[in-house]
Amino acid sequence: MNKPSIYGLTSSQLESWLLERGHKKFRASQVWDYLYRKRVTAFEEMTDVKSECVDLLVEHFSIQTLEVHVKQESADGTVKFLFRLQDGNLIETVLMRHKYGLSVCVTTQVGCNIGCSFCASGLLAKTRDLSSGEIVEQIMNVQHHLDSKGENERVSHIVVMGIGEPFDNFDNMVDFIHIVTDYKGLAIGARKITVSTSGLANKMKEFADTGLQVNLALSLHAPNNELRTRIMKINRAIPIEKLMEAVDYYIEKTNKRITLEYILLRDVNDHVEEAEQLADLFADKGKSVYVNLIPYNPVDEHSQYQRSDQEDVLAFYDTLKKRGINCKIRQEHGTDIDAACGQLRSKQIKKAQGE
Repeated sequence: MNKPSIYGLTSSQLESWLLERGHKKFRASQVWDYLYRKRVTAFEEMTDVKSECVDLLVEHFSIQTLEVHVKQESADGTVKFLFRLQDGNLIETVLMRHKYGLSVCVTTQVGCNIGCSFCASGLLAKTRDLSSGEIVEQIMNVQHHLDSKGENERVSHIVVMGIGEPFDNFDNMVDFIHIVTDYKGLAIGARKITVSTSGLANKMKEFADTGLQVNLALSLHAPNNELRTRIMKINRAIPIEKLMEAVDYYIEKTNKRITLEYILLRDVNDHVEEAEQLADLFADKGKSVYVNLIPYNPVDEHSQYQRSDQEDVLAFYDTLKKRGINCKIRQEHGTDIDAACGQLRSKQIKKAQGE
């Protein structure tokens, strides 16, 4: 029988769990310190924790529920991990190097049901949500990878943009944020974490209500309903009008900027006309919105889509800037490996199936 990950407990949950079993409050602090500051990889390494407590943890939890199945390293320093879960499922996690620090992109679900027509993540349907522990453990595995190099590097930023829709696994995703931001543990600043959603409007509002200071990114990819429905089937259920209501609610409730993710697809959504429509849509939002223009990583199974020509990318960017929309063209990472989210996982599964 598989045991749950110890990383799924918040510090208060760990404290309550140990107190209920007769251990003193400071034991929880000791265990927490071993997990996140000393970063042990086995409970037995908690040498000054009472043996009865260690035995209890061993009995009920696992400290390693993920194993590295494939690891790809790019010339630019990007590392893509394909992890195998206890049930045999595969998930992706990516370490990226930026001038401002080391960022990790985490996965929240096994597969994805959103069904964006350009995305490798949706090639395989969702089979289950990840537990909060499985999400945290992605960060811990990457940190252990960095620790093994002995260069005193640490994960400083997190983007929740891997396989799956984070808001479709809302409670586990929120617990994950509480765990990684705990000041006695990894102490990753909330403002250095970004959660991306394909547009679950009600969950965007609920997220605003949590009071978490993390950043929100909305995968928009089209400025009108006809085009967005064509490339993102979720738009049938949650059209742009509902998204705009949620955007307004989020901005008013949090007083924070929202990022709009916009993948540029050649001759689909990359014309100056779409740039003008996008500017019209957010003209009254001022500095409360920021557009992230993303070059497309082609996916074999979605051959109908290609990367936009550079001159079209620049024309789109220039149009937004001239209209007063704050935007940038996202720097690419890992283009010499399976760069698209979900691409490595899909290839490995097909390879195992002999396709």
